[in-house]
Amino acid sequence: MTERYRIAIVGAASLRGKELNEALSESSFGAAEFSLMDDEAQLGQLESVGDEVTFIQRIEPDAFTREDFVFFAGEEETTRNHWKQALTSGASILDLTYVLEKEPGVLVRSPWVREALGEAASESLPGEPDLTTPAIVPAHPVAVALALIFARLTDVATVKSASATVLEPASEYGRAAMDELHQQTVGLLSFQSLPKQSYDAQAAFNLLPVLGEAAKINLGESEARIRRHYALLAGHVLPKVAIQLLHAPVFHGHSFSLALELEQAVPVEHLEAALGSEHMDVVLGDTEPPSNLSSAGQGDVMVRVRPAEGGDQATTRFWIWAALDNLKFGSLNAVACAQDLRRLRPKGKVQ
Repeated sequence: MTERYRIAIVGAASLRGKELNEALSESSFGAAEFSLMDDEAQLGQLESVGDEVTFIQRIEPDAFTREDFVFFAGEEETTRNHWKQALTSGASILDLTYVLEKEPGVLVRSPWVREALGEAASESLPGEPDLTTPAIVPAHPVAVALALIFARLTDVATVKSASATVLEPASEYGRAAMDELHQQTVGLLSFQSLPKQSYDAQAAFNLLPVLGEAAKINLGESEARIRRHYALLAGHVLPKVAIQLLHAPVFHGHSFSLALELEQAVPVEHLEAALGSEHMDVVLGDTEPPSNLSSAGQGDVMVRVRPAEGGDQATTRFWIWAALDNLKFGSLNAVACAQDLRRLRPKGKVQ
């Protein structure tokens, strides 16, 4: 009988950890043995894993000894403190906190993008992970969405230029950021003072390209990460894209506006047909457009295409409006990364 995989989720009580827990339970890993771990404040909290109920436990010195996969999905500091402990235990590490992306040998990946690129991926992208790979960082969900869009568009036309304005939600930075946005919203409506521990700025009812100097959130680093991850996924195959990140006063869901200029004129129907593929949901112009609300709980990127000048004639310039559930989409990509690693562990942990 094949041994069941053992999977630890560190940061299981976080927003990302909860979404990851659900994604794993609904995947081919659903029969695995799960260990939920978090910091002291969450100890003993009950959580569902598939049809079972378990509790969140402390990260002990030998916590990862029996684990095949360890997902870090909580605080950055927790990842820094415990990832080497997981590495020494022989577990495959997947870091959703992005802390490890600059460590030697760590790969930033999206199996979906590699699949969409086909043979071109093997020629221009880093190789597959092996037993010497210390960790995998699942690529930022916006970088994955952009790469998927461009991978599909290359079948239709050559992209001359592209620029994206990304609207980022509070949930990307966890429960504290969401709570502060909520408190600011209530405070403004009742003429009270605003808490600013996370943003050091008025985040409610406001669009911002930068936050206050004392902010715990660094929009510049987040923007650089999306740009960096997209470049790693794109290799020499996909076009360059200018990216600007804005804080949006919304609780959940990324959305972005993508301006495209193509080398040759094409009808909008050709772009819609190319984008209508796995992990993409094309919303036609006569229906409700994508939004952070309509994308909530969806596992695909929702996209809408329209000619920049309006009308139905073939053109070289288009707008693409896209929305995605950042936690759901990111967790599903992380699960896909783990499924890629299963070939290194065909019957549980490699001895």
